[in-house]
Amino acid sequence: MNILDPRVHVDLAHLRSLEASARGLNFLPRQPAHSVLNGRHRSRLRGRGLNFEEMRDYQRGDDVRAIDWKATARTGKPHVRVFTEERDRPALLVIDQRMSMFFGSVLNMKSVTAAEAAAAAAFAILAQGDRVGGIVFNDEQVVEVAPRRSRRAVYKLLAETAAMNQALHADLDIVQRPGLLNDVLAAVARMGGHDQLIVVFSDMSGMDKQTKRRIAGLAAHNDLVIALTFDPSARNLNINQPLVVGAGGRQAEADFSTPAVREAFGGFYARRLDSILRWQQEINLSVLPLSTGESAVAQLRALMGRRALIGKVR
Repeated sequence: MNILDPRVHVDLAHLRSLEASARGLNFLPRQPAHSVLNGRHRSRLRGRGLNFEEMRDYQRGDDVRAIDWKATARTGKPHVRVFTEERDRPALLVIDQRMSMFFGSVLNMKSVTAAEAAAAAAFAILAQGDRVGGIVFNDEQVVEVAPRRSRRAVYKLLAETAAMNQALHADLDIVQRPGLLNDVLAAVARMGGHDQLIVVFSDMSGMDKQTKRRIAGLAAHNDLVIALTFDPSARNLNINQPLVVGAGGRQAEADFSTPAVREAFGGFYARRLDSILRWQQEINLSVLPLSTGESAVAQLRALMGRRALIGKVR
């Protein structure tokens, strides 16, 4: 029996054990004061949709903004439209387990950070009474899990995540699929529709101009959160020796002792990180930056304005 290094791979038992650490987290509009999901003046999350209930006569105390002016003009008496909040709403968690995520220079692999954060988010969403489903994908597979308000649906999503996570290895021979990220986002749009919560756990490798358009389309009709998974080397590539780097089965040696090489590699990832962070001003979405250098769940709690739990949080 192989023993997994928890910094490199996760199993279903570990992901299920993170339920307790998700206590107090939620993705509802009312957020703690220090949550990054709060905008400058209001919550970035719109919350559940509204269902039309009835049209009735205006009564003293009704909100004048609910007056239906066409019905009022037609009948000669003030009428209001009454809505009720949906009892629950679907949440789609998009979990990236591609080879680009199989990297980490400090504590965890990006693939592990994304998997752990997604597990905590799934349990938090289930606890707030909403349906949980999503998409788990790697370089060869895209698996969809329909949203359900059940622990079974969460376990199914986490089982698919753990399976793809454990399939990642340094010598894995893959064929790059340009546009895969955009294809996954298109699948999210097909599954999602509108008035849903969508959380993307990814390093956003392979993003292009079309990616931004797809993200903007999703954000226009849903609450969209990008849990941007990155390695600290994106900001400070502190490596001073030759290393073998690879992707898609191709490998080459890069001399990181040369400042120009370090700047080229580090600059590429830093620009991607900064570009996505700017989307918060350009598109109605939120970004949760998750570093591989710290506990994924502890970061999630801090970013969402929650205190750390007593004891060790992995």
